[in-house]
Amino acid sequence: MTGAGRVLVTGASGFIGRWSVPALLALGFEVHAVVSASHGGPLPDELRGADVHRGDLLHEAAIDALMHLIQPTHLLHFAWIAEPGVYWHSADNFRWLSASEYLLRRFHAAGGRRIVMAGSCAEYDWSGPGVCDEYASPLADDASAGTPAYAACKLRLQRHLAEFSARQRISSAWGRIFFQYGPGEHPQRLVPSVIRSLLCDREALCTHGRQVRSFLHVADVGAAFAAMLDAQVEGPVNVGSDERIAVAELIERIAVKIGRADLVRLGARAAPAEPPLLIPATRRLREETAWRPRFGLDEGLSDAINWWRGRLAAAAS
Repeated sequence: MTGAGRVLVTGASGFIGRWSVPALLALGFEVHAVVSASHGGPLPDELRGADVHRGDLLHEAAIDALMHLIQPTHLLHFAWIAEPGVYWHSADNFRWLSASEYLLRRFHAAGGRRIVMAGSCAEYDWSGPGVCDEYASPLADDASAGTPAYAACKLRLQRHLAEFSARQRISSAWGRIFFQYGPGEHPQRLVPSVIRSLLCDREALCTHGRQVRSFLHVADVGAAFAAMLDAQVEGPVNVGSDERIAVAELIERIAVKIGRADLVRLGARAAPAEPPLLIPATRRLREETAWRPRFGLDEGLSDAINWWRGRLAAAAS
């Protein structure tokens, strides 16, 4: 354990970032949560207990102001473009790459001593073996014209973080996130789209579902990043579940819990060009941090269903 300190969390109102805050507070950190200057509406409940700051991290002046004000000892960096259907190829990935490199330099200049950044399973070469190992599995080619901007920029930032950390002797880790779900997920993503359709008595139009994945509840993802920040683990670390499951079976479990298996339409949509097997090796996360998942898949799906049921009921009232 590194011991508690003053941590700056970027992207703290995001789907994953917000769930790191309660875990960090439980570990004894003084938490400073950064949300977008344009964030409207109430802040997520998960940010209670944190000092909340607003700012646009795509502007260097905002980063300078935060570092001067907070002088964090730790940095947990989630902020990035994440809009479904947009983020994969958006030029904003390159803006976030540049901003993240500047954030790293300013954090170090302010006396910061440990940093963890959020990466993605998209960094792996998906034509390789389906079980992704942090050091043994091939990575995508960030210079290839066929590599999505999102994956290319995440790869470049991971390499920059590793080189900068070695040169400046600063402790760092990089969390490669696999598939997550839970309260607050964008409604267009797989799990919420199926849940919402079935709760609204609509057909759930799905692919064949033969793809095998692993899914981790978002609260466990956030807690995993908090545990990584509080540990001494260095370098890339996969963040995901050991429970592998075919997408069709995942959908069927949701349908049975809701009681509308009759509305599931497997094969109604064309499957994207994705690998049949894509799951993480999780040895580093489990052996080099104190993290353990709180939710099994069944419990996690029930939690997500109940959240969406409450959300839909509130919208209808």
